[in-house]
Amino acid sequence: MWEQVQQTADYIKAKTGLNPEYGVILGSGLGSFTDDINITHTLPYSEIPNFPVSTVQGHKGALVFGTIGDKQVVAMQGRFHFYEGYSMKEVTFPVRVMKHLGVSKLIVSNASGGVKDSYQVGSVVLINDHINMFPEHPLRGKNDERFGPRFLNMSEPYSKPMIAKAKSLAQDLGIEVQDGIYLGLQGPTFETISEYHMVKILGADCVGMSTVPEVIVARHMDIETFGISVITDMGNEENIETVSHEEVLEAARKAEPQVRSLIKALIQKY
Repeated sequence: MWEQVQQTADYIKAKTGLNPEYGVILGSGLGSFTDDINITHTLPYSEIPNFPVSTVQGHKGALVFGTIGDKQVVAMQGRFHFYEGYSMKEVTFPVRVMKHLGVSKLIVSNASGGVKDSYQVGSVVLINDHINMFPEHPLRGKNDERFGPRFLNMSEPYSKPMIAKAKSLAQDLGIEVQDGIYLGLQGPTFETISEYHMVKILGADCVGMSTVPEVIVARHMDIETFGISVITDMGNEENIETVSHEEVLEAARKAEPQVRSLIKALIQKY
């Protein structure tokens, strides 16, 4: 894989000439963050060697390069999911490439279902930990020490300094945020009411179908990582019957201005 990552990174560097410090992965309904970037280059996934292509509604499928303030940024406008049929190596391949492009800080966003009593649809959650319940692990197989260690310390998957800075910025911006533990499941089905109960019993506050693999691989390469989630549905008896992908996208779009403002400020000031 090292050679593929290097080949892809070399192609992108030749096209853009950039060395971004920040990588951003934009989840369902959050793709308009690219409007906040002073864009210099846009590369469709279909044109990038070795890249998968996103198949999910609401995920546009391009790498967007540019600046926010004085920081160089690369944003994934659409991510890859294990439930689409990709291997975990493919799901996380773009994160490997980001590291080779120069990325040292990664911001990962997603839409998730909430089980914490203080959450409601539209709540913005700063992820402070996760529980990995995917049936496959992105680091399974022979380890390449050039990427990172065989046995990875995951005591701080989400950067405490970045979380603290985001909380301070949210207060300045008048954005209400909460903490939360994210549990990753394969999908693509939304959870049953019993599965939502399981999520809560296991100690998580929200649940989704992404993020965990990318964060594991980012930490494997010593990329500082920050996760933010928009609660787009609540896992309780009152709401579970109505949830659909379209409603998830709509809920994410309504919260998007706050998330965009917070991510933009964090990139500028951290």
